[in-house]
Amino acid sequence: MAAKIRLQRHGSKKRPFYFIVVADSRSPRDGKFIQKLGTYNPLTVPATIQLDRQRALDWLNKGATPTDTVRRILSFKGVLFLKHLLRGVKLGLFDEATAMEKFTKWSAEHDAHVKKRQEDAYRNKRARRPMPTRRPERRSEGDAGGEG
Repeated sequence: MAAKIRLQRHGSKKRPFYFIVVADSRSPRDGKFIQKLGTYNPLTVPATIQLDRQRALDWLNKGATPTDTVRRILSFKGVLFLKHLLRGVKLGLFDEATAMEKFTKWSAEHDAHVKKRQEDAYRNKRARRPMPTRRPERRSEGDAGGEG
């Protein structure tokens, strides 16, 4: 059985929401799957991704092949970088503590970059919003004449 890590579409028309799943390559896109690894929402800026890194890494080590989009998601979340570092540990290039140190350093820089992108998107959204204009005050009928 060839396992694939792929997206399973949910959500309504023109409002996509995806589950990241491991499935047999012969099963239909939205059909039966082996394990759910996380979710992906492309409508937010930046896209919201929740992923169990450890389970995804286990499936990659077992030989599951990700689709192109899922490969980009795994790369964005650092799963492929972690797999690369652990391969270096297995080959004896460095120890596991060094690999984890490199990964945590990368993860901290990446999280700061993502947070900056979120803040920039929020600022741009607020800047595009039209400024509220103040409406002139209405006078009641008793105040209109000034007589009295």
